[in-house]
Amino acid sequence: DHMPRPILATIHLEALKHNLVNVRRYISANLSLHETAPSIWAVIKANAYGHGIENAVLAFAQADGLAMLDFDEAARCRAVGWCKPLLMLEGFFQAADLHEVERLTLTPVVHRFDQIQWLGQHMFFQPIDVYLKSNTGMQRLGFVAADYALAFKQLQALQAAGKVRHITHMTHFACADEPDGTNLPLREFDNVTSHLPGGESICNSAASLRHCSLAKRLRPRAEGTPNWVRPGICLYGSSPFSDLTAASFSLKPTLTLSAEVIAIQQVKQGLGVGYGHRFIAPRDMRIGIVSCGYADGYPRHAPDFTPVGVQGQLTDLVGRVSMDMLTIDLTDLPSVQVGTPVVLWGQNGPSVDTVAQQAGTIGYELLCAVAPRVKHQVSHV
Repeated sequence: DHMPRPILATIHLEALKHNLVNVRRYISANLSLHETAPSIWAVIKANAYGHGIENAVLAFAQADGLAMLDFDEAARCRAVGWCKPLLMLEGFFQAADLHEVERLTLTPVVHRFDQIQWLGQHMFFQPIDVYLKSNTGMQRLGFVAADYALAFKQLQALQAAGKVRHITHMTHFACADEPDGTNLPLREFDNVTSHLPGGESICNSAASLRHCSLAKRLRPRAEGTPNWVRPGICLYGSSPFSDLTAASFSLKPTLTLSAEVIAIQQVKQGLGVGYGHRFIAPRDMRIGIVSCGYADGYPRHAPDFTPVGVQGQLTDLVGRVSMDMLTIDLTDLPSVQVGTPVVLWGQNGPSVDTVAQQAGTIGYELLCAVAPRVKHQVSHV
């Protein structure tokens, strides 16, 4: 294909598949008699964290369900043949959405009383599954403890009326990346749900990996219903932790952002590089100009010495990132010439988490922020 500007985002399907298999193996290891292997919602919100919905459907074929929040993305999943469950993480936004919920056979999260009212008013051809969300400290979506029992009772009435089938209890941890981050919210969740029938879904990426015993526990009132975990960022080769790398969980990079050296400048000691001359050359330097900038999704606030991959080695970003270009140190890489490939993050380069940490953000943002103007290609290796 004609590619006038040398920048590319490569989606690695085999790495996506590997990460799903690896996460399932990790959270299902060493099951005791009282534990059950959890079912997996592969989270594919935000266009599958920038990887493409259709690519995710293909790569996550072995997931038990897919979770998202955009109705158009749910329709795209059905259009390419996904027949298993689809979880809508923000539920439905108005009563009219229930036509799509029914048409696409979606499982909505219920987190407000007016949603229950809309369910009661809708004429269903067949009952739908719902997830009832408990707010255990995140302060985003969900019923507080004082309201949860009433919400459940109202959904049970809709079960009796043939509008609702299964009710699954759900929460989202605010601090699961911390060693004791699930203790208090889990206690609150159990206080409001343990006496109620139904399965549960409580574990995001961080909880699934750091607190994997939670992923495997079986609720006493679940009648054999498996737990559902909701891994997201870890499926895309990025770590939900600041102190543990993706590689430590044998996760592989799934998106490589690459570009090329498009010019080389010889910069004398003492001269500045880039806007504002943030970087002053400490010696005579050979500077490579790379065809990637913040309009492509590279973080503008990446500081000097953020690593960049060239010819299988790491060198440094030097100077402020521009809209369309950035500059790297080639002083000790004499064989690099115009046209040499550069890996901003991904396979054969720094991890997306390393770049994000340098720039004061997280891997999630960088993966989701790769710009539409960047050509995407799919690799099957």
